[in-house]
Amino acid sequence: MEGWERAFVLHGWPYSETSLMLDLFTESQGRVRLLAKGARSRRSNLKGCLQPFTPLLVRWGGRGEVKTLRNAEAISLGLPLTGTMLYSGLYVNELLSRVLEQGTNYSVLFFDYLQCLQALAAEESSPEVALRQFELALLRHLGYGLDFLHCAGSGEPVDDGMTYRYREEKGFIATLVVDHHSFTGRELRALAARQFPDAETLRAAKRFTRMALKPYLGGKPLKSRELFRQFVRKQPNHLVDET
Repeated sequence: MEGWERAFVLHGWPYSETSLMLDLFTESQGRVRLLAKGARSRRSNLKGCLQPFTPLLVRWGGRGEVKTLRNAEAISLGLPLTGTMLYSGLYVNELLSRVLEQGTNYSVLFFDYLQCLQALAAEESSPEVALRQFELALLRHLGYGLDFLHCAGSGEPVDDGMTYRYREEKGFIATLVVDHHSFTGRELRALAARQFPDAETLRAAKRFTRMALKPYLGGKPLKSRELFRQFVRKQPNHLVDET
């Protein structure tokens, strides 16, 4: 690739004594895997910028699945994520690393991702709204075209006071059963708008995104979620919700 591309590091790990292997999320090429030769050496000027949550301009070259990083520059300082917001950012990064195919353009999702990081950096209390909005955006970009506003059985608009059961690959069907897979019409309208005015709609959004993302993630647990659990256990009274 000859030109510069805006990007973020999703994940990096040591490769040989002095190099790094990187998963990047780029504006027009989606997720790419790059070898950063010599990035871990003492003389490298890349150490400081090849970090998660730092906006980058990058260039790479080569053939095959793993390309070679040619240049990288930080556009600005890294977004200041700490505590719960840091673990939430790591969770978002791991989601993208797990579900995005390499080399596929997700340019609109790139800005949804940037908006999510900015919301986390600005948030002081809870990351829940930013995470649920991003998860729903991610599902849409993955082609998850679900109609929240109509009953899949009758085609009728959902009623705020009625209950609907989620059926994978079908949608929401009116039901009298209230369980983990059921949602009120009001909750479905909140999901459609990606706006959660209260704790009830926010909890419903979390239940739905967990179910909808499960087929994409498979049975392998998320490392970021386990790291977050360890972080929560160290907090006073465990007053932190799991992502």
